[in-house]
Amino acid sequence: MGTMRAHLPLRLMRAASFSAVCVTLAVLGHVAAGGSGPAPWGVAVGGSAVMFVTMLLAGRERSTATISVGLSILQLLLHELFAFGDPAGVSLVPHSHGKGLGESLGMLVAHLTATLITGWWLARGEAALWALLRSARHRLTAMFRLLRLPRVAVALPRAVPLPGTPVPARAVLLRHSVSRRGPPLPAV
Repeated sequence: MGTMRAHLPLRLMRAASFSAVCVTLAVLGHVAAGGSGPAPWGVAVGGSAVMFVTMLLAGRERSTATISVGLSILQLLLHELFAFGDPAGVSLVPHSHGKGLGESLGMLVAHLTATLITGWWLARGEAALWALLRSARHRLTAMFRLLRLPRVAVALPRAVPLPGTPVPARAVLLRHSVSRRGPPLPAV
């Protein structure tokens, strides 16, 4: 059947859903860790960047590993972006805000755990979506094959002469004859 590609409407839908989950996960992680939400400009910039990246990658089906790794990288970048504008924020880089390695390590473990669970969840949705699309394509292809009827020659009605017009004798004599033109069959 070949590899299916996602066209623009499906790419937009997939990128928007992935971006919404990714940014929401990062915001909730930031709020849970720091107690305050990220700056609105950070959420807007981060959401736009994630949407752009996922729009580029949403052209075909992705594996669980690809989704989880991509989500992990984007979570790391979003976390650093959100911590950049927040003086109370916790960065994964130990020296950036003066926080200790233990606090950063705990944040890293929490992010990775949430990211792996969310990546698995997104991958199951991805697999279900593509299975549904393959099934729909298979059913539509089968339906169109059934609708392709063999070409049948349609006999048009012959013109009936108007009353009072003379009918040629040849037309009357050959009215019910069948003319098959072609080379003669070989003798056996």
